[in-house]
Amino acid sequence: MSDHLKPRRLCLVGATGLVGRGLIEAAVGRGDIRVIGVARREMALPHGARMEMLLADPAGWPDAIAAANASVMVCALGTTWRKAGRDEAAFRAVDRDLVLSCAHAAKAAGIGHMIVVSTAGANRASRHPYLRVKAEMEDALMRVGLKRIDILRPGLLRGRRRERRPAERLAMHLGPLIDPFLMGGLRQYRSIRVDTLIQSIFALAREKAGGRFVHDHDAMHYVIRRTGG
Repeated sequence: MSDHLKPRRLCLVGATGLVGRGLIEAAVGRGDIRVIGVARREMALPHGARMEMLLADPAGWPDAIAAANASVMVCALGTTWRKAGRDEAAFRAVDRDLVLSCAHAAKAAGIGHMIVVSTAGANRASRHPYLRVKAEMEDALMRVGLKRIDILRPGLLRGRRRERRPAERLAMHLGPLIDPFLMGGLRQYRSIRVDTLIQSIFALAREKAGGRFVHDHDAMHYVIRRTGG
C-alpha cells in the first residue's frame, strides 16, 4: 500500500476527556485515520470503533507511546482548576509536566508531529494560574525539538460532558449568544464546538511541513476550510 493510502496513525493521550472521547467517536468509519489511545484506565468505546487502547500508569506511558507506532501525537490531556483543588502545583503536574513528558516520549519514539489542546488566553503574565501554566506548557513544548507542533487555543468548548455543573450548562447556552459581540482581539475567546476542534485536529494531522504553529478560534476554522476538513 502506498504511503498516501495508508491511514494516518494518531497516538492519543487524554482519551477519556471531552476532546479525546469526541475524537474517538469522530474517527469511527474513517479510513484515513487510525487512533491508538494511551490511558490509565479502560473506557467504553463507541460502536464500530476499530482502535487500540494501551493501558498503563503515566510512568509507563513512554513505552505505550513507542508501541503505538504513530506518526502524530494528539495530546488532549488536562484537568480543571477545581479538580486540582485550586492547587497550582497539582494543576501544573498534569497540564504542564505530564504533557511535556508525553512530548519527550513522542520524540524518543520517532513521532515528529504533536498536536496539543491548550486554551485561549494562555499567558505567562496572567494573574490566573490556569492561563499561566498553560503558557508555560506551550513555551516548554517549543523547546522539545519536535519537527512540527500545532497548539490549539479554543475558547469555551461546547459539547456533551459527562459531568456538567450548572455554571457550565449556563455557559454552553450563553456562548453562542455572546460570541457575535466578541470582536477584534476578543474573537479568540469565542466558543467552539468540540466537533469543530476535532475536525481541525484531523486536518492538521495531514500536514507535512515543519514548524511551530498556534491556532486560535479563527485559525482552526481556517485550516478546516483550507483543507476541506
